[in-house]
Amino acid sequence: MDQPIGLIAGQGRLPVLTAAGMRASGRRVVCVGLRDQYDALLPAECDTFRTAGIIQIGRWIRLLRRAGVHEAVMVGRVKKVRMYDPLHMVRQMPDLRAAKLWFGKLRHDKRNDAILGAVADELAGEGITLIDSTKYIPQQMADEGIMTRHAPAAAESADINFALPIIARMGELDVGQSIAVRDREIIAVEAIEGTDRMIQRAGELCKRGGWTLLKIAKPDQDMRFDVPTVGLNTIEKLKACGAACLAVEAGKVIMTDKQQIIEAADRAGIAIVGVQVTHS
Repeated sequence: MDQPIGLIAGQGRLPVLTAAGMRASGRRVVCVGLRDQYDALLPAECDTFRTAGIIQIGRWIRLLRRAGVHEAVMVGRVKKVRMYDPLHMVRQMPDLRAAKLWFGKLRHDKRNDAILGAVADELAGEGITLIDSTKYIPQQMADEGIMTRHAPAAAESADINFALPIIARMGELDVGQSIAVRDREIIAVEAIEGTDRMIQRAGELCKRGGWTLLKIAKPDQDMRFDVPTVGLNTIEKLKACGAACLAVEAGKVIMTDKQQIIEAADRAGIAIVGVQVTHS
């Protein structure tokens, strides 16, 4: 096998698919699974597997350097709302490096980009470069055009065209990655609660259904981390909450288990379309 590559893994299926893609390319996978987060199937896809706390950055670095890692990918969900839990830091037992970062460089700026950028800088300072998190999963990226058997209805296409400039502007303001729209009315906007809870709120506010979810990347999206993602759970939520269409940015949104997502959407009668986004 080629030289080792690191994988820092949070929740969900995406780290499992990423590890499989790394192995398929001939890389030896050295994984740090975030404690109480990673999928139970992940260790079997890795050549070396160790665990560390979410905020034990010093331990991440030690484990990766010990294995000879110089490049790494960081994928998988870690819910940001937990950062505002007053007991979170205590329960996860942060190491000194993470504590200095959190209360120093990040003291006045805890936005996702700031947190993840600071982590990337810490790793780089120790000779570990975070790379594009989608490099080993090209087949999981959203395609351009209609991906399901049926196309969006005329009203849904009109809603997409209406909402695209709005969500593009949201990205420029770093507000969120998703919005829900029906009849050219914005029903819900994603913030810190995440897409699933936003979908639920949209369903509660638009009980007649037939609404569309749009999900795009930021205009300057750093593909190393926090790349917008949809999964099978997204389709299940959309179906339960009455959505009719899902529009995702082509080439910039990850569709975890893409073929299964498309098949589930077909069964649910939900159209999926990949769109291009123009930023000002």
